[in-house]
Amino acid sequence: MTTLMSYFQLPKLTHLYLQTTTSPHTHLRRPGSFQIKAMRAVVQRVASASVEVEGRVVSRIGPGLLVLVGLHESDTESDADYMCRKVLNMRLFTNEATSKPWDQNVMQKSYEVLLVSQFTLYGVLKGNKPDFHVAMAPQKARPFYESIVERFKKSYREDAVKDGVFGAMMQVSLVNDGPVTMQLDSQSRKNGNDATAP
Repeated sequence: MTTLMSYFQLPKLTHLYLQTTTSPHTHLRRPGSFQIKAMRAVVQRVASASVEVEGRVVSRIGPGLLVLVGLHESDTESDADYMCRKVLNMRLFTNEATSKPWDQNVMQKSYEVLLVSQFTLYGVLKGNKPDFHVAMAPQKARPFYESIVERFKKSYREDAVKDGVFGAMMQVSLVNDGPVTMQLDSQSRKNGNDATAP
């Protein structure tokens, strides 16, 4: 029986209908196998985004990037370095001076970044029930995720990087600008497919 990787599930949003487009060849595997061994991020260009926990807004940004971060059980510091570097340098914004699209990154625009831990990015369906066994265990994932947040702050600006609450039931609201949504895996670095710099 073939195992299919499920689409990631976002909290219910009023501002966005998000459709994922991924190659079926990437996720179709033999029973019991799950070949993706990488940190995963879903990066969305937003006009605004916020995280609410128990009825209280804990983080809010204006224009910038909402980054859902999935940690694989095999992730290391080199995966974190790669993800931080690539997210902050992704040219997802228009250069207003030249009107050239896809020309500037979030730092060049002085925009903000909102990081949200999302272990369900590694969900696989067993029958109709999702299974998350390849996601990093919570005891290890919490300090590792916190180190990623600090890495982003040190690489950019501390006041420009916000995050949600690890392990909490969060309501994430966003206005996707475009819409623009990118999926990024550190596996491309492991496979030598990261052909561009930075």
